[in-house]
Amino acid sequence: MSTPARRALFVAPFDELADPRMLAGLAADAEAAGFDGFFLWDHIVYSAPASAVLDPWVCMAAIAMATERIVTGPLVTPIARRRPHKLARETVTLDLLAGGRTILGVGLGSDMHGELGPFGEETAPRELARLLDDGLDKVMDYWSGTFVPRPVQEPRIPIWAAARWPNRRPVRRAARLDGLFPIQLPDPEALATLRDEIAAQRAEEGLSGPYDLVVTEDQPYDPAPWEAAGATWCLRGFGSTPRLAEVRAAIADGPNG
Repeated sequence: MSTPARRALFVAPFDELADPRMLAGLAADAEAAGFDGFFLWDHIVYSAPASAVLDPWVCMAAIAMATERIVTGPLVTPIARRRPHKLARETVTLDLLAGGRTILGVGLGSDMHGELGPFGEETAPRELARLLDDGLDKVMDYWSGTFVPRPVQEPRIPIWAAARWPNRRPVRRAARLDGLFPIQLPDPEALATLRDEIAAQRAEEGLSGPYDLVVTEDQPYDPAPWEAAGATWCLRGFGSTPRLAEVRAAIADGPNG
């Protein structure tokens, strides 16, 4: 029998949801309804029809202040367009503000929506991967005590790494962290395949401790087959054009709706 996955909402802070006070209120309502997390997309700009885009970090601070239990974090922030020392300060500050309820989602990033090249950022995939790995090493070093204060969570703020199916190199990176956030999975069987590959790699490398497999699904939303395949978090998504009414309806339906 599969273990029930934790439930969360996963929203893009775009257009109808481009209001930090509204997002904080939605997160508080989601917490009251029994959800375990409220995660935000992290983009500078996005392709049409999206136009209004909020900074997720300011919004997550508002969410932390409006809630007491729910977990929050960016899914995902491309470290290649961040400064690791600044990201370390932001994540620790958010973790302190939230009392240890922060997840750091990271990814390679791409120029698909024009948020790298037009701003002078690197766009070559190989270089993005190098910057991601280098940035992760630096952030974890800063968290370890190079910077103070340290995060509330021990041994560190959990890090989930994104991987686009069927690419395996990002999966191997994620296996050394605290969770995998696979995107564009064709079905739960693909998640089960990744679950087994990660378990084998972690055993081979002597890694232990809790590990998260995080899936997101818009409509139709059915967590059961993903739980059976090993998901520890099931996120209810709303795509790049989220509607406030749809998010409120999902909250009203509750975490199992």
